[in-house]
Amino acid sequence: MATRLFLAEDDLILADALKTSLSQAEFQCDCVNDGALALQILLHNDYDAVVLDIGLPNMDGLTVLRNVRQHKPSLPILILTALDGLDERVAGLDAGADDYLTKPFEFSELEARLRALLRRSQILPQSVQQLGNLRLDRAGQRAWCNDSPLDLSARELTVLEILMSNIDRVVTKEQIVSELGNENAEVGLNAIEVYVHRLRKKLEPCGVVIRTIRGLGYLLEKQQPLAADASN
Repeated sequence: MATRLFLAEDDLILADALKTSLSQAEFQCDCVNDGALALQILLHNDYDAVVLDIGLPNMDGLTVLRNVRQHKPSLPILILTALDGLDERVAGLDAGADDYLTKPFEFSELEARLRALLRRSQILPQSVQQLGNLRLDRAGQRAWCNDSPLDLSARELTVLEILMSNIDRVVTKEQIVSELGNENAEVGLNAIEVYVHRLRKKLEPCGVVIRTIRGLGYLLEKQQPLAADASN
């Protein structure tokens, strides 16, 4: 399967040359030359990697980058630009770019850098855990569903961390109370039920479910597809 690559480049001649070269290297390349359009496409479509110019019309590349990073923190993004000063490179990397290549450049180097980014993207950091479309970053204290940030309270996030540490294993209410008790606040069993109820609602679109195992506790697992109706 070809690697899906998104290219945002305002130089139409360069964009066409890049698309031809990358296609020959077995990249399936979509290309636009407008920053606002690039942002909308990236937020609503899935790509394996992005090559992003900074000097885009209607919305500059750094603004596009910052917005995309809020929703797709693990998407490999390489900045390709004529701005080669140290301050510009630092600004690009600080905005969330994974790599920075200045013009002029050799196509072979761009392809090699993209391959390196793709290799790294296949290895999640140890602090990051994924189940279905749910992703949890323990170090960053954040969670995403379908690449969109989840709005979780501190307690809900802690409960999610406990369940994610025990995927496909039953976690008792007492275990959760004990973990939450480390936060120097008393937590009752009824409160645990409230946190789990809220989490269930927020995790519904993620393809995961929190099952209640009567008399034992809770089980986090991937949602199973509905069986086909035998009468049809």
